[in-house]
Amino acid sequence: MIQDFHRMISAALGISERQISQTLGLLEDGATIPFISRYRKEATGGLDEVQIEAIQTQYEKLSETAKRKETILNTIQEQGKLTAELQKRIEETWDNTLLEDIYLPYKPKRKTRAEAARQKGLEPLATLLMLQRDPHPEERAANYVKGDVKNVEDALKGARDIIAEHVSEDERARNSVRNAFARQGILTAKVVKGKEEEATKYRDYFDCSESLKRCNSHRLLAIRRAEAEGLLKVSISPDDEECVERLERQFVRSNNPCGQQVASLAERAEAVQDSYKRLLKPSIETEFATQSKERADEEAIKVFAENLRQLLLASPLGQKRVMGIDPGFRTGCKVVCLDAQGNLLHNENIYPHPPVSKQKEAFAKLQMMIESYKIDAVAIGNGTASRETEEFLKHQRFNRDIQIFIVSEQGASIYSASKIARDEFPDYDVTVRGAVSIGRRLMDPLAELVKIDPKSIGVGQYQHDVDQTKLKKSLDQTVENCVNLVGVNLNTASSHLLTYISGLGPQLAQNIVNYRTENGAFTSRKELMKVPRMGAKAFEQCAGFLRIPQAKNPLDNTAVHPESYCIVEQMAKDLDCSVAELIASRELRLKINPERYLSPTVGMPTLKDILQELDKPGRDPRGPIKIFEFDKNVRTINDLREGMELPGIVGNITNFGAFVDIGIKENGLVHLSQLADRFISDPNEVVSIHQHIRVKVLSIDMDRKRIQLTMKGVEQN
Repeated sequence: MIQDFHRMISAALGISERQISQTLGLLEDGATIPFISRYRKEATGGLDEVQIEAIQTQYEKLSETAKRKETILNTIQEQGKLTAELQKRIEETWDNTLLEDIYLPYKPKRKTRAEAARQKGLEPLATLLMLQRDPHPEERAANYVKGDVKNVEDALKGARDIIAEHVSEDERARNSVRNAFARQGILTAKVVKGKEEEATKYRDYFDCSESLKRCNSHRLLAIRRAEAEGLLKVSISPDDEECVERLERQFVRSNNPCGQQVASLAERAEAVQDSYKRLLKPSIETEFATQSKERADEEAIKVFAENLRQLLLASPLGQKRVMGIDPGFRTGCKVVCLDAQGNLLHNENIYPHPPVSKQKEAFAKLQMMIESYKIDAVAIGNGTASRETEEFLKHQRFNRDIQIFIVSEQGASIYSASKIARDEFPDYDVTVRGAVSIGRRLMDPLAELVKIDPKSIGVGQYQHDVDQTKLKKSLDQTVENCVNLVGVNLNTASSHLLTYISGLGPQLAQNIVNYRTENGAFTSRKELMKVPRMGAKAFEQCAGFLRIPQAKNPLDNTAVHPESYCIVEQMAKDLDCSVAELIASRELRLKINPERYLSPTVGMPTLKDILQELDKPGRDPRGPIKIFEFDKNVRTINDLREGMELPGIVGNITNFGAFVDIGIKENGLVHLSQLADRFISDPNEVVSIHQHIRVKVLSIDMDRKRIQLTMKGVEQN
């Protein structure tokens, strides 16, 4: 069975069976995806996180199918209907749709019309009609008029119900209808009468009809959301006449009266037509509705995961003293001062804007805080009064040079009311916590955003409408991959951030923080083994992703795994220098011949990673942060004019385009067709989250507050 799995996964993903076997073995042994992709390249042949995750997903799907097959076999066996041929066919089938088709005739049913007819003893009559040999079916039916069967027509109707169910369970019939849905299925949506006003935001779909196979995932999800809200009536349908004709050709082989009982006649709904309309079509429609929704979910989850990855890997300011400002008009601006580690030093309110307008007092307070806490940069949340607060700050002259940044505050309010925030700041209210989150996001977006449910960050596409279990799994894996790609400072990381490190869970992460609190900062990675419940396996998985700046052993602040320290030490010994000298001297590193250090367990991929890390120890893969300024003349949608060119920041990416923050309440959309002068199929080919771009205003819909933008013909910086 396992070998079959390896073969099937190999065929599906184009990865060798050996790589799959090794990868699954490591996963089975408790290794995490980040650890395998970073430190077991020799075993996997250099597979990355995406490939390893795909192997894991395929294996889980096959395992679920295997469990389903076992259930099916047991059920049929209990009925006494499991033949050797049927068992062989089920065991050899791995297509879930085909598997369910094979099982359908044996599947325990609720009380159907066909089952009721069988209980009346009408199955022999149905068989006779199906054979279509008897010229006098009414005479045969008369023999069944007894008990609950009131007359000949009642007997024939019951027989037709049995035939209808037989037709609906026939594999060939189901595939015939299934093929028609696949080729010509039309998705139709109509507004529910009386709900027109309530459904205004879905008015593009009030009378919508398009090919299901050409319907974009975002359109499908929007339609299904409106359907779930009871605003649209949705259906999927092929050419009904063609489907019935195909079924008749399959099941009707005679024009005699028996044949007519099976065929569909104009004057009455007979077995095949009844089977199609009542059983087959609804069943296949449900199947296609489910499949199309699953595909749309997968596309939306993929978009969300990629957006989240880009957001988490946004450029950090680094360990600087930061002032965080949550701006507001009437309630004032909440100001916090943070040290270089993100600890809260001070907080208070200022009121520089109407209706209070205490600008002199606000400036004096800011000047005092900037001087007292040696502030290097200011992070302003991009919500209400953001532009006004930025302008106010830029018009002041402080005694220190400070950089001013506008920071997305999406999800900050969610964090400020969360248990994590309450645990961090039990003595402060939500406004202070929100401002702290804004300031910390500037310093290290990754460390702060992991505290917020990804669905609240605002970079998804219909994230509340997709399969929540699949979404959570994908987003959790994305967060884990990002955290481990960057690595974390063992002596400053929060327990929540540590939770995402390979091999650590909530308990071990908290144990690390508790140990740090009781014993002071870690001085080496080895010291991790003193943390309660830290076993050898957990240490192996996590150690390479934890950094200790200023550690006695400089390798403790690199991505070199402790299991490879001996290799670096041997390199230094061969060059008659210390490890620290080796890291400091490029001239010494150029003398290293990696082939000398090859062994049965250490291959060239690991050696190349070690040398790369020695060149740039503890390198942050995220790029440097850039200051951005919106157009000073645009504050509201009323300031926009068609043809205007504006600076903007990409805030969200969907598969139909990118939403851009141009410094007003409403974001503008650059449609996929307007992202570049060439054809592109994926917006990520051109833009990324938080990218600074220039756009031109194409159109403004004041009623719906929609702004259409273009990047075509606009020179980018």
